Amino acid sequence: MRNRSVPRIVCAALAATLGMALSGCMSQHPPLGMPDDSVIGFSAANGGQAIPPQCERLNQPSHMIDAGRGRPGVEFGCATYSNLAAMLVRPADLVAPLPYAGADAALGASAVRAYEEGRTQPLRSTSTTRSVTH
Repeated sequence: MRNRSVPRIVCAALAATLGMALSGCMSQHPPLGMPDDSVIGFSAANGGQAIPPQCERLNQPSHMIDAGRGRPGVEFGCATYSNLAAMLVRPADLVAPLPYAGADAALGASAVRAYEEGRTQPLRSTSTTRSVTH
């Protein structure tokens, strides 16, 4: 009768070594110089305003050359964070967010129960859903 625990230990050791070797390939944090949501500013003036980032500061110069000419840099995150700043309903949430009490479990359970018992009303149809033609 052969001892099967030795090959299992060797396989486990090889798998652990391979896992550690490959873990260096995975990104954990954004590369240096890449923006995060901290580029959105806040001003308390006029009841609070979100200030979009200054895109020039986010510019990452390109090191690629196309037909002997340098390619333009990319302002990573500029559009994303500018749009986010414009969409904030309550910009003060950037500096002092309101506490979240959590979901109401009883309300959710009653909605599921009403659906399962057939006590829900179907959505009203609109003209756009009836007359769609291609």
